[in-house]
Amino acid sequence: MRTFLRDILGALILAVLIFFLLQTTVQTSVVVGISMEPSFQEGQRLLVNKVVYNFYEPERGDVIVFHSPKNRQADYIKRIIALPGDTIEVKGGAVYVNGLPLDEPYIKEPPSYTFNRRKISEREYFVLGDNRNNSNDSHNNWIVSREAIIGKVWFKIWPAGEWGLVPNYPLEEQLGG
Repeated sequence: MRTFLRDILGALILAVLIFFLLQTTVQTSVVVGISMEPSFQEGQRLLVNKVVYNFYEPERGDVIVFHSPKNRQADYIKRIIALPGDTIEVKGGAVYVNGLPLDEPYIKEPPSYTFNRRKISEREYFVLGDNRNNSNDSHNNWIVSREAIIGKVWFKIWPAGEWGLVPNYPLEEQLGG
């Protein structure tokens, strides 16, 4: 009987440790709205890597989850377009980073708005939704601070037919980085 109780206690302790490890390293997020179409759909569930940015800095092209600059209780999902020190501009249906236009195969349609040239401050990121014309994002004059970033979207987990790794579009290569 003692061996049985010890095994049960050991299994419970292991389960609690695994639970807390998972809580600190990954989280799930649900896509709300159409701002990331066609890459992500309303109601889709995503797995977010919360520790990757403890080892690496966020990169252009990363899809991230972050606390809304207007309401820290709300989380947004967007794509990083410009990094600290970059200049960003949107004109003529194209996004320019450091004066170079981005080739963006993941967007729904080119932006129909303009955004005047702006330099991104240290520890801040310029993010856009893939549905450029239907997204509340940095083109509305707000920036994401490094501290607001929760993690990098890593895996699509629901619906089952959409299951898989999130595609990576390394924008660095376009900018000679």
